[in-house]
Amino acid sequence: MKNSHNQLNEFPKEQVRSAIQQGITQAETKISSKSKNGQRRPLINGNHKVLYSVCSVAAAFIILVWTSHYSPALASSLSKIPIIGSVFGDSDLIGLKQAHEKGLTSQIGETKTINGISITLDEVLYDQNNITIGLKMESERELDDEYFGAGMDFTIDGKRPYGSSGSYGEEVLSSNSRTAIETITVTDEMPNEFDLGLLLKGSNGESWHFSTPVNQVKDIKKVPVQHTEIVDGIKLDVTEFSYGASGASVSFKSSENAKLVDDGLGRAAKIEFKMVDQNGNEIKSHSGGVEGKRVKDKMSYTSNKQFDPIDSDVTELTITPYLSLPTGGGGVGIDKNGEEIELEFKGDSLQPVEFESFKVKIPQ
Repeated sequence: MKNSHNQLNEFPKEQVRSAIQQGITQAETKISSKSKNGQRRPLINGNHKVLYSVCSVAAAFIILVWTSHYSPALASSLSKIPIIGSVFGDSDLIGLKQAHEKGLTSQIGETKTINGISITLDEVLYDQNNITIGLKMESERELDDEYFGAGMDFTIDGKRPYGSSGSYGEEVLSSNSRTAIETITVTDEMPNEFDLGLLLKGSNGESWHFSTPVNQVKDIKKVPVQHTEIVDGIKLDVTEFSYGASGASVSFKSSENAKLVDDGLGRAAKIEFKMVDQNGNEIKSHSGGVEGKRVKDKMSYTSNKQFDPIDSDVTELTITPYLSLPTGGGGVGIDKNGEEIELEFKGDSLQPVEFESFKVKIPQ
């Protein structure tokens, strides 16, 4: 008890006060900077309380850090505290932020540590046929930029779907910590609920396994679309428009002669959509993966293109398909003898086409 008393008497009050003020200043600067950069909307009206809350968190955290120098037990406890905040809630994607704020996501918070690297499965969102996963990473040492490769492998009820595509991106917070968002689009028929298995691999051979039950968001509304056209050898069949609090999507199939794809001249996999409401306001697109397969002499594709959520006052949407043609590239293929061959970039010879626009009425 005497030692504890002496430690409290020696507590650096002035240093802590200075640290608290510095933490408040840093929090204010960070929030102001994010607002100026367009990463967050400015705080107005009642939202000023958020600023004070953030400052309080920063100050409290600094108090804990200073106190930990005087208490090894507390220092040990602090080392187990995860990154503060939500991956989806802090995202620049409106749909993810909105889904998080409305409680539509599954908040997991499970952490596994291997070789000093802690991976936290933070949140999962299952809407339409899309599964979005938020991760937090913390390491005792610096991590290479590509340490986790292209993201996670996954299973649904223990099986890998036949048709799927996706994207993976990281936000580096420091040399030792980062967050990541992976979006998986499944073109197979999906159940309303399932067990999601995840596997993330590190470049030093580590493997982080997670498994969690997932339920589909229930507020999704679907509008059947019957828009089919054939333009310059490309067949496009738009089948459905769906929307909800987490976002909107356009489901379609496309196809073309497989020989064009073999020759590097395929275009049916490069279809995107522009979407505007009845007042001419454009709904931001986030693209979406494409799954393709060869059927005899045809190459067929299936995809769900993703968009920001639509406002409640939207009554009609005008959707215009277009080709997003590459400006550079190349690749590697396999010839009929199983030998690897280099594929020449021929994108500069691809010609755009004009598709017809179509309208979708939103039920009121």
